[in-house]
Amino acid sequence: MNQKVSALIDNSREEYIRILKEWVSIPSIRGERAEGAPFGKEVRRMLDQAMKTMRDMGFEPTDYDGYACDMTLGDAEETIAVLGHLDVVPVGDGWTRPPFGAQEEDGRIYGRGAGDDKGPTLAALFALRAIRDAGIPLKKSIRLIAGCDEEVKWEDIAYYASKRAIPEVGFSPDAAFPVINTEKGILMLSFHAKAEEDGLRVIRMKTGTRMNVIPGECTALLDGGEELKKRVEDYARRTGLPYTARVTEEGLEVTAEGISGHSAHPAGRRNAIGMMVLLLRELGAKGAPEILAGAIGLESDGKGLGCAVRDDISGALTCNMGILRLEDDGWNGTLDCRCPVTADLNRLTDSIRAHLPGFTVNVVESKEPHHVPAESELVRSLLAAYEEESGLEGRTIAIGGGTYAKVMKQGVAFGALFPDEEDLAHQANENISIDRMLLAAKIYANALIRLAGA
Repeated sequence: MNQKVSALIDNSREEYIRILKEWVSIPSIRGERAEGAPFGKEVRRMLDQAMKTMRDMGFEPTDYDGYACDMTLGDAEETIAVLGHLDVVPVGDGWTRPPFGAQEEDGRIYGRGAGDDKGPTLAALFALRAIRDAGIPLKKSIRLIAGCDEEVKWEDIAYYASKRAIPEVGFSPDAAFPVINTEKGILMLSFHAKAEEDGLRVIRMKTGTRMNVIPGECTALLDGGEELKKRVEDYARRTGLPYTARVTEEGLEVTAEGISGHSAHPAGRRNAIGMMVLLLRELGAKGAPEILAGAIGLESDGKGLGCAVRDDISGALTCNMGILRLEDDGWNGTLDCRCPVTADLNRLTDSIRAHLPGFTVNVVESKEPHHVPAESELVRSLLAAYEEESGLEGRTIAIGGGTYAKVMKQGVAFGALFPDEEDLAHQANENISIDRMLLAAKIYANALIRLAGA
């Protein structure tokens, strides 16, 4: 790559750290709509901070009514897009550091959003500035778009597209290297069932924050005392699963300890809601908990729901029960399925309904799968940039996660997680390596020069 571009990125290390700390310290979780803040005041504050960073760098960002912002390098009509996001998922359980403390430790910065997706979006911004400051001539423009609702409904990108056409070619720095050219379809469902009067009485239960987060803890209040507590402890011993129980004035409080993570990556995780419904069935609960235990439990492949499908392009389906709450109208919950490229989302929905008798199942969101051929100019250019800067072998991969790559005709996910790094998106103690993020900035700069350079 151009040595001047590389040196500019190397020399920006302390500035990158300072700005990323500013960004991570803002808890940009979707909140209540306000004037000029469609996703809440904190997300609006993050958007303003990002645009300030862009202006400080000499760019001219445009605010799309609090939904998103963009800035462009170059004046050519043909444009390469870089799509990142500024919103984050809720904190969740298990943190040992302040989630928005932006703590720097051993060459890493900790905080919700550090890796998903503030650090990578900022790395892309530094790459654009280095290209400009190095005087690299461009035959195509480069447009950086920063959205504010990627973690929830994508209302940001829909609104943006209604105001300005999204380029057909580009990448989203919101996943992993080398190049993700295949993203599974996304099927998000809500379900409802009446609460049974027979069997074990569940007094209270409310677990889960987002459909796309594997819950790490689930607590339920049950009608029972010491005898029921002993049964919980016996079940924990027999299964080896971590449950705790304590007798209170209201009843028996039981907690299931899972392992949180992103719903698209269930390997090595443990769904606390799944643990709880298995326990409730063991203790004599009827109706919804009993059916959910049989149809889902701790499975993440959809087998009990009749939708354990796979293909050679994108692998197996994954399914996550992200929310389950006992409310006045009964049991309400959600399923997040990441579906292989060849899967029929309508047929999967029908199968899930058939395996949840007595439940009302509704489609909340349905996104078709996305695939860009490995031989495309985009993929080949990105792989070449990755190999040149990292010294690692490039290859294409498929994921269950959904990124903004889907909104482009030829869009892929590109970084910023390296193959040997643990994916901490949506997990406790989310963090990034400063050195690796600066390397990602060099990869982005290299790739954009290949795609847009004269």
